[in-house]
Amino acid sequence: MGIKENLLEVRANIASAAAAAGRDGKDILLIGATKMNDAARVREAIAAGLTACGENRVQEMLKKEREGAYDGAELHFIGHLQSNKVKQVVGLAKLIHGVDSAELMAAVSAEALKKGIVQDILLEINVGHEATKSGFDADMLPAALEKASELPGIRVRGLMAIPPVCSDGTENLPYFKLMHKLFIDNSKKKYDNVVMDFMSMGMSGDYQAAIACGANMVRVGTAIFGRRIYPEKKN
Repeated sequence: MGIKENLLEVRANIASAAAAAGRDGKDILLIGATKMNDAARVREAIAAGLTACGENRVQEMLKKEREGAYDGAELHFIGHLQSNKVKQVVGLAKLIHGVDSAELMAAVSAEALKKGIVQDILLEINVGHEATKSGFDADMLPAALEKASELPGIRVRGLMAIPPVCSDGTENLPYFKLMHKLFIDNSKKKYDNVVMDFMSMGMSGDYQAAIACGANMVRVGTAIFGRRIYPEKKN
């Protein structure tokens, strides 16, 4: 199937998963993970109804933005953001996912203040306690939100997580349930610069399970664009 047909299928799956959870699929934001898809393919997805694009790599995002790839859609940055790339992303991305440290929060805030804006972000939780992944430990979240409240250049809009790789989407249910509890518990607390609107979790292999656990933002790439072909590494 092509991009249009894939997108229709993903949206149907979202609607079905949401309905099973007593929710409305229209309340779940589908972000097309557009990494390694050129501007023409991104424009094709937007023409087919995709309303939000997520990029993982700053240079790729900048190139495609210059080519008008995202016209008509929101642009999110969903990859790991390095401090030396902050100035290129702040103000361009509507939402920066995966802010994973107090230092990065401060850098984003400082750049946003220079540009006279408030940058919306999500805080990344290392829900699987994986040494190879970045993010705040769950028990560090209150302190992270307290820190965010002191930084006027950012607004925390919610949480995001990438659970451990699994062979079956349902294997991540315990992690998704933990994220939902963190989201609900911390939504009850009042901090300046914090509005807990979004819980971003779930990708092509497990977005339906994530929705069942309360996700209202999913990042789907392969199920829309097809499997990525990575260049072979040279020895």
